[in-house]
Amino acid sequence: MGWTSPVNVILNDEDQSPLPAPVTTAQGSWIGSLLTFGLIFGPFIGGFAQATIGRRWGLLAAAILFFIGSLFITFATSVAFIYAGRVFWGTASGMVFVILPMYCAEIATVEARGAIGSFLQTFITFGFLLVYTSGPFIGYSGIAYVSLGFAVIFFVGMFLMPETPTYYFIQNDPKSAAKSLAKIRGKPIESLQKELDLISAAVDDSKDRKGTIADIFRRKNFKAFFIGSALVFFQQFTGITIVVFYMTDIFRVAGSNLEPAYATIIVGAVQFLAALMTPFVADRLGRRIIVMVSSGGCAIGLGLLGLYFFLADIDSPIIESINFLPLVSLMLFLVMFRWGMGALPWAIIGEMTPIEVKDSVAPLATAFCWTCSFLITRYYSVVAASAGHFVVFWIFAVCSFGSFCFGLFYLPETKDKTFNEIQDMLSGSDLTKREAERTERAQRA
Repeated sequence: MGWTSPVNVILNDEDQSPLPAPVTTAQGSWIGSLLTFGLIFGPFIGGFAQATIGRRWGLLAAAILFFIGSLFITFATSVAFIYAGRVFWGTASGMVFVILPMYCAEIATVEARGAIGSFLQTFITFGFLLVYTSGPFIGYSGIAYVSLGFAVIFFVGMFLMPETPTYYFIQNDPKSAAKSLAKIRGKPIESLQKELDLISAAVDDSKDRKGTIADIFRRKNFKAFFIGSALVFFQQFTGITIVVFYMTDIFRVAGSNLEPAYATIIVGAVQFLAALMTPFVADRLGRRIIVMVSSGGCAIGLGLLGLYFFLADIDSPIIESINFLPLVSLMLFLVMFRWGMGALPWAIIGEMTPIEVKDSVAPLATAFCWTCSFLITRYYSVVAASAGHFVVFWIFAVCSFGSFCFGLFYLPETKDKTFNEIQDMLSGSDLTKREAERTERAQRA
């Protein structure tokens, strides 16, 4: 079976390409991988930015990089401009993946923390849907113009947002912290004193234990880092990058009468609706159960997809009667992934990581995530060519089952727990007193 690159398909179309001549296959490969390259280094820049200039200005800096990348691609006169634009896009995305979950975790209430944190994945799928619905009709250059507009909207919107109270307390500015929390909550400062005291106490405690890279390997810090890294490992080794990258080919194998462009629009809409579910259930069902259900569903979808390719490779006579299987399994996989594993790892990292090591843990976990993505993208075709596509999808299915087991036996539940309760849980402290306090608060509410 011949697999094609969507990047090459678009850029080799002279009516849509921003370049005066189509790119070569090798150039298209570089264009496809340079985004991931930027994603590997962007988290470290984001970690440095959020610690030195703040969460808000770190996100504003990312918006500027998005804008510069879009300028390079919009007005590209050679493939080098496309390369540069993709690196800027990847770097900015890496910064956002580090700073935004932290920003959300620091401004959200305990009750809404999971929902707000999971909106990151919702808007990622909205971006996919936007590209799927407009890309076939406005081309690569048109998409670049759209990204220019969204970079401006991102910058203006973030400029109007406040800095987090946690960052102000870290900077020894309690007055600004109080004003920030009052703006976020829409309440008078006097009514927020208890929450301000809790944030201040958590920051003071973290200052007493100012973290370094070595402190990541302390018990609860390492546990938070390990859980976050494991979740993003399982997230990438479900094969989401490969499934999305070769989506049109899978539809073609399914024998669908739909044009690939319209098929991807349908899939994009389904992904968006699935991701939209997460904010509404994350704080009701809990993180752990969602991770387990999502991972189990991904394992089933990928297993069925691998089964189809296995039967196709051995020329099974039943293959003609089950040509719907790739479509069904693909839809099952994408719905289950976007509903859980696509959204929750970033929210969990944001709410579990101790303040004193956030500057180190978040960039390392995010860089590890995109390194996994780069390796999968780089070596997928090699493994598929030597062992068969069904082997690759079954490997992804096994990894998804591993994610299910990880959620079942190791992942702690953070639903409705305060930051201090989560830290006690990670360190193995007695939670009886805090659980009683939390129950009392819930009864009073």
